[in-house]
Amino acid sequence: MENEQGNYTDNNSSYSTVDTSKAERSAWLMKCPPAVSKAWESAAAASDSPPVAKVVVSLDPLNPEGSSSLEYSMEMAGSEVANVPKSYSLNMFKDIVPMCVFSETNQGRVSIEGRVEHKFDMKPHHQNIEEYRKICRERTNKSMIKNRQIQVIDNDRGVLMRPMPGMLGMISSTLKDKRKAAPIKGSDVKRTRRDRGELEDIMFKLFETQPNWTLKQLVQQTDQPAQFLKEILNELCVYNKRGTNQGTYELKPEYKKSVEDTGAE
Repeated sequence: MENEQGNYTDNNSSYSTVDTSKAERSAWLMKCPPAVSKAWESAAAASDSPPVAKVVVSLDPLNPEGSSSLEYSMEMAGSEVANVPKSYSLNMFKDIVPMCVFSETNQGRVSIEGRVEHKFDMKPHHQNIEEYRKICRERTNKSMIKNRQIQVIDNDRGVLMRPMPGMLGMISSTLKDKRKAAPIKGSDVKRTRRDRGELEDIMFKLFETQPNWTLKQLVQQTDQPAQFLKEILNELCVYNKRGTNQGTYELKPEYKKSVEDTGAE
């Protein structure tokens, strides 16, 4: 139900008013690298909240009415983004699903902050690609470090490792149950999603070893859910529907060049 202020109410909710005063405000949806996201979060936590970046819109004067006449780029601002590439190109999607941006306060008040007018992907400029590859390699190396801990037991008499009275029967029956349990099929195993940026780095390393992979092979190599893996593949790769490599994925040209350069190093 809409009230006099243009807000929508729901009689079943304790906070029944949704503020729609900004519903027609245009908003941009942007997919950014993890390093940029962390830099922005750090800047947002600052008390003065300085500008984090500026967007540059370029227009082709010889073809002002053309669909590709506008080009978008972004320049990071401030000194807090050290070790993060400063310049990015913004690739705009022409066909997007209608979406709105919502916010909610700690008290449960919901507001519409605007509607998504443009959707972008951020990609480092060519002059910054080496710096960005270095960050990705460091992030991959950190993710592969296993933090194992060794605990020293002060009680050397083995009391903590002995079965307690009445536990012997339970242990033997448990072992029998384990022997009888049917093996779990590979398709029934629930796989846990990795961090998106970490998975992208692993994918790049796999494509360094061979140029073409099937979805089944990548699921086995990464131990990730097939649907989640498809989302990554649709962004990074081209699917071969015919030819000698039919049914396989290979990197898009812009990513393939980066991987070849890394392999040459």
